[in-house]
Amino acid sequence: MPAADAGKARVLVLCTGNSARSQMAAGFLESFDPRLQVFSAGTKPAARVNPFAIQAMREVGIDISGGTPKSVSQFINLSFDYVITVCDDADKSCPAFRGKVGVRTHIGFPDPAKASGTDAEKLTVFRAVRDDINKRFREYYEKEIKKP
Repeated sequence: MPAADAGKARVLVLCTGNSARSQMAAGFLESFDPRLQVFSAGTKPAARVNPFAIQAMREVGIDISGGTPKSVSQFINLSFDYVITVCDDADKSCPAFRGKVGVRTHIGFPDPAKASGTDAEKLTVFRAVRDDINKRFREYYEKEIKKP
């Protein structure tokens, strides 16, 4: 786990499976500002990043294919400037961190992995959630995280 880098805000994006929403949100945050140290984790991590999430993000020029779902338990002792939950379950079951947490907030999104239908229909749902994540995380970044 990388040590805190002076001058870089540390952000943890938390979801249940850490396979779609939190991975996409982390990818967007990293694209907004390379000065951020962004991590993502899940309360019950999935086996892999959802391929539809990878494809949807690739379409907007962000590669999250190297990501792996991680358990929030490996982050409990660390400090973060921001801990952001992106699903209601993670918001309700967000653990108490032993490290210092500056701001804890919830920006919820529906779970695109629950989409049914053809692959094209599922991808349409992932794209809609991706676009909402991009919009709402850009707004949050501009209002709360961005430093001059």
